[in-house]
Amino acid sequence: QLVESGGGLVQSGGTLRVSCAASGFTLANHAIGWFRQAPGKEREGLSCISSSGDSTNIADSVRGRFTTSRDNAKNTVYLQMNSLKPEDTAVYYCAASLYPHCGQGFDYWGPGTQVTVSS
Repeated sequence: QLVESGGGLVQSGGTLRVSCAASGFTLANHAIGWFRQAPGKEREGLSCISSSGDSTNIADSVRGRFTTSRDNAKNTVYLQMNSLKPEDTAVYYCAASLYPHCGQGFDYWGPGTQVTVSS
């Protein structure tokens, strides 16, 4: 299972780091993606990081503000969010691929964590 944590309420311009932890399997073998879904909107892909962490992809919509990293020793992947805007308000999800490299889709999903950015 995947579980996200670290969401919450933050003011516009603030920072937040959300984490994705796994139980029952080793994240180190899997590429991990971050997604978000705001009310009434489609799910949006934000990032992907390869199993080793040597390759990352960031969506244009958040590039320059969001970064992703991982600590395989802690079996955890992170999404660092800076310069947050009210339009970043959404439920944030992490997802694991069956494969070590990005671009192969995602097969396991966490329940999500709410991020709310106040203006």
